[in-house]
Amino acid sequence: MKRVIIPGRNCWTVEETSDAGVLVDGRSYYRELYRAARKARRYIAITGWQFDSDVALLRGEDTGEARGESRLLPMLDELCRANPELHVYVLAWDFSLLLAMEREWMQHLIFNWTTNERVRFRFDASSPLYGAHHQKLVVIDGVVAFTGGMDVCDCRWDDRDHPVSSALRCDSGRDPHGPYHDVQSVLTGPVVDKLAELFEARWAHSGGGELRLPKVARDDVDFSCSMPAPPGPVAISRTFGKTLLPPQEAVQEVRALYLDAIDSAERFIYIENQYFSSRAIYQALVRRMRAAGRGRLQVMLVLPQQPEALREQLAMGLAQVRLLRSLERVAHETGHAFGVYCSAGRNEAGEDVYTYIHSKVMVVDDRFLTLGSANTTNRSLGLDSELNLSWEAEEDGDAVSRAIRRIRVSLMAEHAGLSGVAPVRVLTRADGALVDWLDGVASASQHRLRPHPMVTVFDQTPLLKSLEPEDLIIDPEDSVLDESLFEALHRAEDGLFASGVRLLSRWLVGAGTERPHRAILPAGVDDDAGRSTGG
Repeated sequence: MKRVIIPGRNCWTVEETSDAGVLVDGRSYYRELYRAARKARRYIAITGWQFDSDVALLRGEDTGEARGESRLLPMLDELCRANPELHVYVLAWDFSLLLAMEREWMQHLIFNWTTNERVRFRFDASSPLYGAHHQKLVVIDGVVAFTGGMDVCDCRWDDRDHPVSSALRCDSGRDPHGPYHDVQSVLTGPVVDKLAELFEARWAHSGGGELRLPKVARDDVDFSCSMPAPPGPVAISRTFGKTLLPPQEAVQEVRALYLDAIDSAERFIYIENQYFSSRAIYQALVRRMRAAGRGRLQVMLVLPQQPEALREQLAMGLAQVRLLRSLERVAHETGHAFGVYCSAGRNEAGEDVYTYIHSKVMVVDDRFLTLGSANTTNRSLGLDSELNLSWEAEEDGDAVSRAIRRIRVSLMAEHAGLSGVAPVRVLTRADGALVDWLDGVASASQHRLRPHPMVTVFDQTPLLKSLEPEDLIIDPEDSVLDESLFEALHRAEDGLFASGVRLLSRWLVGAGTERPHRAILPAGVDDDAGRSTGG
């Protein structure tokens, strides 16, 4: 069995845990974050892509356990006023102008000037050009940490039933949003020390100065989780784009982790993710499918039915669909099973209402699991700041392998809308025709699983066909300012206006990892034939 996790290659460090769990969907995470924050004695450190001050952490029947405020910022302020030893540090990405209309305005003033002086909020503008600070991490007293795909912001709360409509999915005066799926982890033990160290480094790198977070001796740390995480050590992998001021070398541990995990696969690969546009991951899957003398794979992807807005469909949808269609053809040629799915419930009119998939999870052969903030996009593997945790079994059938299998089956059952004995049926087919079975469930539309349509707005609207953004917006692994300036100044044949639009669009691509951006097919890939002709 080929090992995946290699410190120094695809992870920063491997650390022990005392206990760990997986929190599925916003209700589970927000509730545990509330409980942990209420117990904080010395500090709460939070970093992420986005925050909203009025997000309610407890909703519905969970409000029965509220002790005072349960909205994010009022709660943090209340805790500091009640405990003079408590400090709160909030580090958020200094978002692009493109997202200004979608973010809470004047957050620096709201967080810093309407609360206790020990609530400190900073914007992190230290990312490389086009890059975003995308790590999601909470550390409390050095004894408990949360990390994964979830930010504490509007339009993220949901529970695992994903009802078609729910009055509880309402934030900050908005209309209720749609079903939303995500995955987070909670950890205790020595691993928390390294995550606290990571926060200290991010705070300093943002210009916040030196920070030393104390570790508190506590015996009241506990949590409830959706599922136990695998026991034993956990690997921490990161992405950082290279910056000159402040100086920071590029770190691409998550990229190496994903590629190594795909290469190690012998039976199946399960991925659920917000986007699929990474050239490197596409090429890794093609290489594995075409590898001579290796077994046939079951490859399963769960993705959103489509990006959230029209501009996102224009920016990302085309590239994603081309990669998926190409992989489908390669799988057919090489005898592998390949399935792409989305999840939906039906409203009273019989129309599908799709669950938005925001999680970032990969499972290989039920012996490797990674979850975190990194999307399967170019920018998440090379440009943005990202954070993933990974577990790996020593051998098939051991305690780690069994825990990974339970997590994977539970997630698949949630997407399919299965309960009772159905997850066991999924489990028993892990080594056989799992894709065929899932295809049957999806095609029947009797539960929640649906075949992914793998179409774009251009397929649906012929009038837009001539506007396909071949070179308009990109999904870069690296900052390309020099390249953009060169093209804008030298592509005279395109005309000044076209060059200007191209440069502007590439500048705007820094709007963030949560908003999709275009990725072209890898060099050497024939979109019609789906064959790799290059190295």
